[in-house]
Amino acid sequence: MAKILENINGRRLIQVSTDDIIALVREYQTARCSSNSYEETRKLLDKKYIYIPEDFD
Repeated sequence: MAKILENINGRRLIQVSTDDIIALVREYQTARCSSNSYEETRKLLDKKYIYIPEDFD
């Protein structure tokens, strides 16, 4: 689960878990296998919504 961390300057950082990264890579690989080029992969990924659950401290 991703954690949103705020620093003293008001900027937000997102700490992502290993499972979240693996899920994102899996989504990319699935899209990449069904396309023939970078541009086509980019279009496929632009049409997808990828959500990462967040956890506030």
